[in-house]
Amino acid sequence: EGDKLIGAQLTEGEHYIILVTKLGLSIRFSEAEVRSMGRTAMGVRGIRLADADAVVGMVVAADENQTLLIVTENGYGKRTSLGEYRLQGRGGKGVIAIKTTTRNGVVVAVKMVSDGDELIVISSNGMVTRMAVNDIRAIGRNTQGVRLMSLHTDETVVDVGKITESDEENKGTV
Repeated sequence: EGDKLIGAQLTEGEHYIILVTKLGLSIRFSEAEVRSMGRTAMGVRGIRLADADAVVGMVVAADENQTLLIVTENGYGKRTSLGEYRLQGRGGKGVIAIKTTTRNGVVVAVKMVSDGDELIVISSNGMVTRMAVNDIRAIGRNTQGVRLMSLHTDETVVDVGKITESDEENKGTV
């Protein structure tokens, strides 16, 4: 009751899965820890949640050289190297991915990004900001982040889209 699917990705059996919650906790575990099941199965626990928490994002990473981008509702965000997230067993409580406070709000988006990527940040009033991932410095995981988008009163970030270099190269093709 009340569960929702927040993501699905094809993998090759040797990746890391990272789940991030709205209160800023994350867990990284090996894909090998998730056993194969039929489509009617309930699945396995990825992260143990507090009462007021919920998973808002799931990403898959092939290696520890990638960076994880986390964006909060008040326009703050940060990039952190995947190597800073220790490998855990699935089903744990996780570690702090970003400090959520009244200043930055709860987590609304999580993306695995590379230096050549660009982001589109969308607000609740329909404002859109496009920025290069290179403009967001990589910082530690136990921090609040930096301002990515200035917002008006009662406005929040609702989602973030990622544009990869290959997307730009294929622009105009069907």
